[in-house]
Amino acid sequence: MDMNDLRALSTVLMFLTFLGIIAWTLIGGRDRFRDAANLPFADDELPEIEKTQQEKSS
Repeated sequence: MDMNDLRALSTVLMFLTFLGIIAWTLIGGRDRFRDAANLPFADDELPEIEKTQQEKSS
């Protein structure tokens, strides 16, 4: 086994690792990270600008 064979083998292994990470992210990670993905929308308080506009219109 010469240096070119090792380079080809390492390239194939890196590509398979890359595909494995992509598959793990797309297939297995959706349910686990759903709550974290919705955290920006969980804030029920209004921003200060909207509060002052509602107080002025009331």
